[in-house]
Amino acid sequence: MAELKATYDRQANAAYIYFEDPAQAGAPGSAVKTYECDPIAVDGMINLDFDEEGRVIGIEILDARSKLPPYVLGTAERLDS
Repeated sequence: MAELKATYDRQANAAYIYFEDPAQAGAPGSAVKTYECDPIAVDGMINLDFDEEGRVIGIEILDARSKLPPYVLGTAERLDS
């Protein structure tokens, strides 16, 4: 079973969780559609990225330290090092 990939930028306090190989079409910014979750309902900002077939390819989480368990951030690839 493939593992999910996560990246984390501590300075921006933002994380991205990939459901597709980022070397393929699923890198942030390559989504065909982004759905911004209601910031009041999720108490922050979470964006879902979709590919051209309507599949979720990734999730961007802002204010990641308050939204994700510490082990996710601890194992995520650091973008701010």
